[in-house]
Amino acid sequence: MANAYDVIVIGSGPGGYVTAIRAAQLGLKTAIVEREHLGGICLNWGCIPTKALLRSAEIKHFAEHAKDYGVTIEGTITAKVEDVVARSRGVSKRLNGGIGFLMKKNKIDVIWGEAKVTKVGEITVVKTTKAPMEPQNPIPKNTLGEGTYNAKHIIIATGARPRAILGIEPDGKLIWTYFEAMVPKTLPNKMLVMGSGAIGIEFASFYNAMGVDVTVVELMSNIMPVEDEEISKFARKAIEKQGLKIITEAKVSKVEKGANSVIATVETKDGKSELIEADVMISAVGVVGNIENIGLEGLGIETDRGCIVIDDYGNTNVNGIYAIGDVAGPPMLAHKAEHEGVICVEKIAGLPNVHGMDKGKIPGCTYCHPQVASVGLTEAKAKEAGRDIRVGRYNFNANGKAIALGEDSGMIKVIFDKGTGELIGAHMVGAEVTELIQGFVIAMNLETTEEELMASIFPHPTLSEMMGEAVLDAYGRVLNA
Repeated sequence: MANAYDVIVIGSGPGGYVTAIRAAQLGLKTAIVEREHLGGICLNWGCIPTKALLRSAEIKHFAEHAKDYGVTIEGTITAKVEDVVARSRGVSKRLNGGIGFLMKKNKIDVIWGEAKVTKVGEITVVKTTKAPMEPQNPIPKNTLGEGTYNAKHIIIATGARPRAILGIEPDGKLIWTYFEAMVPKTLPNKMLVMGSGAIGIEFASFYNAMGVDVTVVELMSNIMPVEDEEISKFARKAIEKQGLKIITEAKVSKVEKGANSVIATVETKDGKSELIEADVMISAVGVVGNIENIGLEGLGIETDRGCIVIDDYGNTNVNGIYAIGDVAGPPMLAHKAEHEGVICVEKIAGLPNVHGMDKGKIPGCTYCHPQVASVGLTEAKAKEAGRDIRVGRYNFNANGKAIALGEDSGMIKVIFDKGTGELIGAHMVGAEVTELIQGFVIAMNLETTEEELMASIFPHPTLSEMMGEAVLDAYGRVLNA
């Protein structure tokens, strides 16, 4: 049967395409359905292009501070926003084409259109009504179209979209989501960012570095509220020093639109309110799963707060239907989606010793300046769980490599179980911590103790030495502080 598969994956974001590749590697006949752009939001409108924007802002920052490194740059430092955006879109386009190559290499059929699960083991695909926001690389030649397709296993990986607040819905002109924030035609003079999670604080950091007057409004008491409080406060102090304004324990209760500006009413915890005028506002109050119009209701698939309910292996409450990634709930991270998909399909293939997803060991990274990264329990969560803990800290200003780089503002914090020596949390703020955090992720996954970490040799001179020193500090043995 030509249209019959072992596995059909709906959605080609990081979770979807990686799942399809792993399925094909395991010998399963596989197809993937995509309605808009290979690589999904992450590659086209999220993780990757934002990092390209932030890299441009970083280069501008270094050029403006070249004298700090003994280098003189003559003339005015100018960053043309159209050129910065063009580079970012070029990065996405290059990777978009790479996904098509991977599908062909792994003999995965790409079905172009919008999919709906009509019954267990069957989907229908119709012509997409959602055109890409910009031209994509040519659709791969191994592409199928409208029709009915059968599969023993259907994996839903439809991702998520920006959440909208009633009465403050994005309009693409004055109230932006990350889509519009990523491709500005001109830079606004003043900007208001609603929400200080990873998306909000990254865009705030980018626009601030580009010379925009940025104010961030956050409902919680700390920015990046999922992070350890000590790290969050450190990051806030560093960010505010760069000129970015932050208002916490406050909410945007109303927005009035003018011809070319918005006036937001911001209410604080103590009942006071103020009006903030800006050229544009970014709504960064989270995302919600794409669960509509894919057949969930007809099959009785359980959902909760806009996401599909699954177990540790991606199973829904309906046999043969699975979900992974953002559509299956938090944390809504690309690397979580990829790992979740691999677990799901390896379980389907019957591999032995497949371990379910452990959400306590998923790292989180925020690419503002300074960067923030973490894994495991915060100090507050560890205490809340009744854990007796040891905490170690080490500052960047005592590290030779950080000082040589001119990046001596930062901190590494580790949390151990006092009784067992188990590493239960690691939290970082500073240069390149998004690269460093993986060392602690591996340590936690291997159930490494403080003794093994203290016996590990960290190369000198590196930023990673601070990881070892933070561990030593937790046990009263710090050497270079």
